[in-house]
Amino acid sequence: MSAKPKIKSKYKRVLLKLSGESLSGANHSGIDTRILNYLTSEIKKVYDIGIEVGIVIGGGNIYRGLSAHEQGIDAVTGDYMGMLATVINSLALQNALEIKGIPTRLLSAIDMNKISEPFIRRRAMRHLEKGRIVLFGAGTGNPFFTTDTAGVLRALEINAEVILKGTRVDGVYNKDPEKNNDADMFSSISFNEAIKNKLKVMDMTAFALCQENNLPIIVFNMNQKDNFKNIILGKKIGTFVHN
Repeated sequence: MSAKPKIKSKYKRVLLKLSGESLSGANHSGIDTRILNYLTSEIKKVYDIGIEVGIVIGGGNIYRGLSAHEQGIDAVTGDYMGMLATVINSLALQNALEIKGIPTRLLSAIDMNKISEPFIRRRAMRHLEKGRIVLFGAGTGNPFFTTDTAGVLRALEINAEVILKGTRVDGVYNKDPEKNNDADMFSSISFNEAIKNKLKVMDMTAFALCQENNLPIIVFNMNQKDNFKNIILGKKIGTFVHN
């Protein structure tokens, strides 16, 4: 069984969604060891509280299926290449977490029995209950679905209380904050408001799944030290997207 939280926390089981680009840092591709070490340190702070954590990470730092057509690769093949990229990132994150003494399991939607376990819902739940961080690789195992959708799907399957989408900006804005100095951030917004204002929180399939299943999303800056832990402790950080 997983350790009981040592201090009072708002959530007991969460799904952390990270982009593949978050691993590349200033390099814009590949894996930056310093970023990897930082992310695992932030995750460890939450693990040490006793929280059950599932993680889905993208593969955009290695290969983006969306660019397949431009390279003369058909969309389905490109998406499968992207899924394999997520497994590479998951393995890197898994290794970095275990170096810090955190037990982990990598479950893949595509069978790769030499390097991961197959995704089985009950197995994933059991690993979480035993206090292991579970990484979900290879997306949904199907083309045409993003890792946002995979993150929501896995969150629903493991009964996570919230999806925490770690980004490089502080939350959801009314316009791109990296291009507009006058952009305003929402501290809280409903799914309907986000749709009405055409705010890109997640892709529409993932977003609709959250809305239909009343699964809240918190979009926050993962690059800000202690943000992940402070959200778990109930502090208002980032943008809370809800019904």
